[in-house]
Amino acid sequence: MSEEKKSVVEGFKAFLMRGNVIDLAVAVVVGAAFTGVVNSIVKGLINPVVGAFGTKDLEKYRSCLEAPCETNAAGEVTKGIPILWGTVLSSVLTFLITAAVVYFLMVLPMSRYLARMAAKERQEEEKQAETESAEIALLREIRDELIAQRGSRSST
Repeated sequence: MSEEKKSVVEGFKAFLMRGNVIDLAVAVVVGAAFTGVVNSIVKGLINPVVGAFGTKDLEKYRSCLEAPCETNAAGEVTKGIPILWGTVLSSVLTFLITAAVVYFLMVLPMSRYLARMAAKERQEEEKQAETESAEIALLREIRDELIAQRGSRSST
């Protein structure tokens, strides 16, 4: 293998082994599984609640922009221009549920954890600074004492 191809392969291997790529792969897998959970919540909980006021399936809510809207036996529109606002509503609800779960179960706890860790780190830095300032003060006293001792020796 030529040197250029070898360096490209090594660069690609280094790219794959970085933590970010693996984190991203895990996030995609978890996100795909989480999508199924959110969709089941929308179909199993939200749709029946909405169904109490109309049809159980949000996908069936529609209006006709150009009347009359006619459908065939398969449910496909053959005449008119339908506006499928039920599909949009279902997608918006799915997005809001997903965003809420991600925020309250992942983002909020992580930001609180990071804030606690930052506060702890600041405390440790303050203690370190206090220790260093006490050491500096002690070293200054020793220096001054040594200077005073040298001054008394030279004057005798």
